[in-house]
Amino acid sequence: MNVLFISSEAVPFAKSGGLGDVIGALPRELQKQGVEVRVMLPLYQTIKENYADRLKFIEAYGVGLSWRIEHCGLFELEHDGVRFYFLDNEKYFRREGYYGYYDDAERFAWFSKAALDSIAHLPGDRPEILHCSEWQTALVPVFLKTVYRGNEYFSKFKTVFTIHNIEYQGRYGMELLSDMFGIDGRDAGLLRMDGDLNLMKAAIVACDKLTTVSPTYAQELLYPFYGRGLQDIIRENEYKLSGILNGIDVSLFNPSKDQTLAANYTLSTFSKKAKNKAALQKELGLAEDESAPLIGMVGRLVEHKGIGLVREAYDTILEEGAQLVILGTGSESYENFFKGKAWAYQGRAAAVTAFAGSLANRIYAGADLFLMPSISEPCGLAQMIALRYGTIPIVRETGGLADSVSAYNPETEKGNGITFASINAWDMMDAVRRGIAFYRQPEQWKKIVKNAMKSDFSWKKSSKEYVCLYQSLL
Repeated sequence: MNVLFISSEAVPFAKSGGLGDVIGALPRELQKQGVEVRVMLPLYQTIKENYADRLKFIEAYGVGLSWRIEHCGLFELEHDGVRFYFLDNEKYFRREGYYGYYDDAERFAWFSKAALDSIAHLPGDRPEILHCSEWQTALVPVFLKTVYRGNEYFSKFKTVFTIHNIEYQGRYGMELLSDMFGIDGRDAGLLRMDGDLNLMKAAIVACDKLTTVSPTYAQELLYPFYGRGLQDIIRENEYKLSGILNGIDVSLFNPSKDQTLAANYTLSTFSKKAKNKAALQKELGLAEDESAPLIGMVGRLVEHKGIGLVREAYDTILEEGAQLVILGTGSESYENFFKGKAWAYQGRAAAVTAFAGSLANRIYAGADLFLMPSISEPCGLAQMIALRYGTIPIVRETGGLADSVSAYNPETEKGNGITFASINAWDMMDAVRRGIAFYRQPEQWKKIVKNAMKSDFSWKKSSKEYVCLYQSLL
């Protein structure tokens, strides 16, 4: 079985969110299952700068995109046993950052077309399955059904398309159809939606298998509240839909080896976690009080992450005697609110409005509870990392949060976290109070921590589900 991942991100080369983590870890685990895996990425400027001495040039050729013919350089690099290929075009990718440019539609249309054209130039066997993700590579299955229709070489490829977050669909004006994408009018219906081109919609229809990053999110997407206008299209293609829960890189997120921590620990040496709490309190100017339940949050400060609920209940959380640490960037109004509250509650609250990976790890290790009240959450990785570090998540029952965190029941002593159901600040507050109450009962707390740290969110189980999915295509 031979699979080629075509993606706009993969750790360690490019990451702006969970997509990069997934494409960085899943191929490695699939290889352990006997799958031959390769990954194809754009050659961003930062990759050229950071990996210049490891990149091996293979070949250069032209790639046609509608009436254009643009240069493509093919480079190769092996990392952690996985072979990565990079497509070079400085016109499109010699820039700061990955997205947010006026010509993103053209940049990633070219990348999708170049990925297909580059397959014939790859060393080794031809891939059987092309696994694409998000709107940036949505045109891969679309091009196969349109531009390459009737081409025998391309007719045997099977495609998997994964929705990591339906919020970003790749919507553009109809004028791009022929001039930019080189797709003629007879196929306009494949891409048209509400008067625009919708790349994700087209990929949902064109792909052979459609996946999302958790079973619950797959079911949620069938309904208007979560489907963001695509729910009817997904319902029509439900026969090829499945939800496979993401995993995390347990070698990377490992409290026993994490070099960013004040003290390493395992379940059997859990008492050492207290050193991380004390160090975090000192670092962020909080009162060094071991008895105060420390609640951490790491993530984007945007509405669908449930930040509005936290804003509404902020003072009440502090009134419970808790300390609150928030790390993240996002809406300016939210950033200003949390910075203002941290100033008002000096010694009891902190807000760092920046992206800081090492600080995130110290929060996972130093906090007692981890608050993640998302309105929608396709999968979520932060709650899994928190569990790995023995920090108990408080989550809303949605998407991957519902699939990874179960409510602790003192009677059965089962469950690894605290959950609530409704999009309501006071329902969330009730969950926070339950978490704090468990923290103040040492015997119960030991049991819930044990359940948390024994939770397995490695890629092993999920990778086996992907293998079954691929086998069904072949």
